[in-house]
Amino acid sequence: MPNIGGGELIWVLAIALLLFGGKKLPELGSAVGKSIKNFKHGVEDSRSDEDEADPSTEAPAPAEAGEQRERG
Repeated sequence: MPNIGGGELIWVLAIALLLFGGKKLPELGSAVGKSIKNFKHGVEDSRSDEDEADPSTEAPAPAEAGEQRERG
């Protein structure tokens, strides 16, 4: 991931200010923050769902290499 220095950060913020205006930037930042929070919450929920999965519904383990040679 590239390193962003102070100068580059100032340029990015200045361009964002020109594109969106001073009144829209706080709203935009708030919306992005809420989106990230919801995404993290969804990821945590899916991980907890995987942890609580019933082992009887999982696919059977693949056959051992020795068993495959005997069969075929």
